[in-house]
Amino acid sequence: MSTGSWLPLIVVVLTQIQASFAVNALTVSMQGITADLDTPATSVGTAITAGTFAMAAFILLGAKVGAKYGSRRVFQIAVVIHGAAMAAVAVSVSPVMLFVAQAASGAVIALIAPALVVFIASNYQGAQQARAIGLLAAAIPAAGVLALLIAGTFASTIGWRYSFALIVVLAVINLMLSFRLKAVPAQPAVVIDWVGAMLAAGSIILLSFGFSGLASWGVILAEPGAPFSVLGLSPAPVLIILGAIGGQSFFVWLRTRKAQGKPQIFDLDVLRSGSEKATTFAMAAMLFVGTAANFLIPLYIQIVQGRTSFETSIAIIPYTLSIFVSSTLVASLYSRFAPRNIARVGFIVVALGLVILALTIRNEWEQFFVIAGLIILGLGQGSIVALVFNTLLSASPKSLAGDVGAWRGLVHNISGSVGIAVASVFAVGLLSTIITTSVAASPGLPDELTVQVPLDSVNFVTNDRLDEVLAATTATPEQITEATAINEDARLRALNISLLALAGIALLAIVPAGRMPNFRPDDIPAVLSSGEPTDPHARPNDEN
Repeated sequence: MSTGSWLPLIVVVLTQIQASFAVNALTVSMQGITADLDTPATSVGTAITAGTFAMAAFILLGAKVGAKYGSRRVFQIAVVIHGAAMAAVAVSVSPVMLFVAQAASGAVIALIAPALVVFIASNYQGAQQARAIGLLAAAIPAAGVLALLIAGTFASTIGWRYSFALIVVLAVINLMLSFRLKAVPAQPAVVIDWVGAMLAAGSIILLSFGFSGLASWGVILAEPGAPFSVLGLSPAPVLIILGAIGGQSFFVWLRTRKAQGKPQIFDLDVLRSGSEKATTFAMAAMLFVGTAANFLIPLYIQIVQGRTSFETSIAIIPYTLSIFVSSTLVASLYSRFAPRNIARVGFIVVALGLVILALTIRNEWEQFFVIAGLIILGLGQGSIVALVFNTLLSASPKSLAGDVGAWRGLVHNISGSVGIAVASVFAVGLLSTIITTSVAASPGLPDELTVQVPLDSVNFVTNDRLDEVLAATTATPEQITEATAINEDARLRALNISLLALAGIALLAIVPAGRMPNFRPDDIPAVLSSGEPTDPHARPNDEN
């Protein structure tokens, strides 16, 4: 790779860092934000969710807008808007301002993400292209590490707002560098399917909010924290059902447009072959497992060990760095092994890492086997994420590559939302069952004491928080000690079983991984859109 050819990759990686750093910085800066804006931590979580959902909702539309008006031009406008949104976050004076700014940043990332793939496709070929895709995937964990170190340091010294001012500077740098990129010609003939875009956005938002609300609103019956109820039912399953109906309507609409020979917001030929469906399932499974593990591991460190958010961030750096390393290096295996074989081994490695964690986590995070389990998990996760990204793009017909890129972003966000939601409900459900059973079997905790404790709303809490709750009851010091021991045991067992369940899902993913392509990935095309009117009877693989 010549010196001059590094520029597009630098822009791609820096822009991905810009987008990912922003989300991670919000998480690390949560304590400072809540104090400055006089708002609960849930408001910051809502702002993060708003950005994530906005990106997922408009990712399909973003690919078509870039193709129609020119990827570089759209990218430059989106980078400016994202920088302005980060400036708004930096000077936020209210939770509403923070929410609006973060939602706007998520929406424009839906324009940025497809453009990054276009830049790689139009500047790199063969092995260089595969390495570039690996580095793009690796930029996400790299941004996480940088956010932990930089935003964490800023939050504890000069203030959290400077982290977002730094993102504004990075946006200016990316904008200036982008003028030196090769312009990808616009495709004015691309017709945007606005009805399909709105159906997709509405369905994704309903599904995302539904799954995210499972833990706090209730799986079936509405909890006290639910914003509303439907005949006593939790709004979470209602939103999920409505989202599923909307999703079915979306696919019916696409099939109708396809039969009429009209352009669609997403071409179903992307999922026409078994290999593309298998790659999608493998990607969804890995992102589900990865995000669920990312939820459970910090939960363990903060609740079981009682560490702060910043200490938690530092503790998981080995895991994050291993994702970065494997995402970068997995491309070197493409010339020797088929994607299906790499994926199979990758899922076995992920399962191994999760099993090691499940069997060894105690109260000492520095234990060798815990660190080893984290590193093994990260190596498998990073390699699979980069592999399926490259394979999904290169295994489909070249005319559909833009749709594939958008589909990857969509699956990424939905699988992540579902992974966190399911892991939360599963782990808390296990915890509640174990505590209820243990308390009932304990002769030292009589019924007159247990009725004073809200066992119907059990959650992961620290020992200090449990002591505060029990102090308000008639519990004796001995009973508090016994209840604390039960809580400690239940937390660890719930996390152990949850991690083993994730390992089981990783092993099940070997099945779809075995149906992934059995060939060396080809180059991604520079023209990434299928939005022009096409012959509905033409085969997608008929290319010159």
